[in-house]
Amino acid sequence: MVGCGTSAFMAQAFGALREVVGHGESDAFPASEMPAGRSYDTVLAISRSGTTTEVLRLLQEAEVPTVAITAVPGSPIARAADDAVVLGFADERSIVQTRFATSTLALLRAHLGQDITQAIADAEMALRADLPVEPRDFDHYVFLGTGWTVGLAHEAALKMREASGSFTESYPAMEYRHGPISVAGRRSVVWAMSQVDGGLLDDVSATGATVVAGRLDPMAELILVQRTAVALAELRGLDPDHPRHLTRSVMLS
Repeated sequence: MVGCGTSAFMAQAFGALREVVGHGESDAFPASEMPAGRSYDTVLAISRSGTTTEVLRLLQEAEVPTVAITAVPGSPIARAADDAVVLGFADERSIVQTRFATSTLALLRAHLGQDITQAIADAEMALRADLPVEPRDFDHYVFLGTGWTVGLAHEAALKMREASGSFTESYPAMEYRHGPISVAGRRSVVWAMSQVDGGLLDDVSATGATVVAGRLDPMAELILVQRTAVALAELRGLDPDHPRHLTRSVMLS
């Protein structure tokens, strides 16, 4: 499984899930870092725009069957892959990915046979619920995950960083004690995207940081993060759909 940015994190989440449910060895890489010479059955490439250069180059050089998930029919990546799944309904005008990412992961979870009924209900709740923190009170956000939600933690940190310009971090939960906790304090939010060790959260609370223990399906928890990022961006006078220095797709010469 490969992608860039948000798509790489969705690939990471899917790879971890696929192994857990018994579908075989599954590796995920940023497209630019996939090792050469490994014998895989298939390469799955994720790209909203269908134009990301690193993903396109990988597909053009692949020696095994390839599948692409994209939002744009007829895009270079859709044409380069042997098969393409086009989620046109999930495309978005914003530079920052939200709908395409969760739609792709919902598709892949359903493909693995998971019942996502509760995830859908939780997502509807996440759109209406009060935010778990007051964004103006914090300028440091940390996201933690375990297993497949490590990828979602990385994505949550990226969303906060892109949309609101915040100082964000993300880690596998049990790694947080191994150094990163040293900068936690009263202006920090440490947000667990799924259930994590209770003792860890106690240690985080002792730093003065505010702990958010995710209780919704992790994809719905991601929606709460997205809403928090938008709220903080608006408080700072930023446009969360058009962060500075970013474009919809990275296309290299």
